[in-house]
Amino acid sequence: MEESSLKNKLEELRKNYGITQEELAEKMEVSRQTIISIEKERYNPSLILAFKLAAMFRVPVEEIFIYEEE
Repeated sequence: MEESSLKNKLEELRKNYGITQEELAEKMEVSRQTIISIEKERYNPSLILAFKLAAMFRVPVEEIFIYEEE
């Protein structure tokens, strides 16, 4: 069975915008731990959260989250 994974560039985008994990968490109405887990690729966000993040950074969802089949 093939494995798949979701990579992301959230930490890079967040740092480019000069905001902390805490600030991003507040804007997204999630915990800082959620942001940490997404950045470390231990947690995949809901579609709603993924779209909220894309809207905040003004990029397509695919620019933040990259689906890879192995």
